[in-house]
This record gives sequence, structure tokens and C-alpha cells, in this order.
Amino acid sequence: MTHEQIFSAMNLLGLAGWAALALAPLRRGTLILVARGVAVLLSLVYAVLMTRAMLGPDGGDGGFGSLAGVMSLFAHAAVMLPAWIHYLAFDLWVGTWEAEDAARAGLPHWLLLPALALTLWFGPMGLLLYLLLRTGWTRLAGR
Repeated sequence: MTHEQIFSAMNLLGLAGWAALALAPLRRGTLILVARGVAVLLSLVYAVLMTRAMLGPDGGDGGFGSLAGVMSLFAHAAVMLPAWIHYLAFDLWVGTWEAEDAARAGLPHWLLLPALALTLWFGPMGLLLYLLLRTGWTRLAGR
């Protein structure tokens, strides 16, 4: 598969995990487990691709010691592709935690959906929104 084909396949896989979270009230435990399984599969693909990038000739000449080094490192498709999958896997895992935690806190699923959307698109901003929603909800509920 080409880098572009892997990119497309991983995006679709990630979206399937997010769809499971959006539908979680229908069968919460099962659908959260499905989304976590997708995150694990994404992590496995990440591990394979990142190992290949680090061991192969296309790993780039950058590093993590400076912004310029990171930019140089991620200028190579063999490194950028697993980096993108890293985002997909971690953001989805955070989304599964949000969905599970929201259920425990009694936060209505409809109120969780904007936080899940932000977590999908902007990771930490979605987590921050979720934490604010959960804090407000638990204070209102007196928990």
C-alpha cells in the first residue's frame, strides 16, 4: 500500500471508532470497546510504520531538540504518516475515556457530543471542554 492509501484507510478506521462513540448510548459498553479496539489497531499500525521509518532511509534528518528539527523530521511522508496515526489513536482513546467517564458521572450523552467532536478535531481542546462540562455537571448535580 502507498502512504496515501494507508492514510485514507486509517482515517476511515478512526472515523468508525468515533461513530461507535457517537452511538454509544445504544450499547455503551460494546461500542466503547469497539472504539478502543480501533484505537489499539491504529496503535499497532503506528508501531509498525514508525519502526520502519526509524530503521529505514526515509526517517528524516531532524529530531526533537528544536522546532526546526521537528519540522525537518516531519517533512518526510514515512514519518508524518505514523505521526498522524498517533493523533488518530490517542484522540480516539481520550474520546473513549470521555464517553466512559461521562456515563459514570451521569452526564447526558447529548451534552458529551460537542466535546467528542472537539476531541476528534482538536484533541486537547475537546478534552478541556469535556473536563469543563463534567465539572459543571457534577456541581449542578451536587456530586
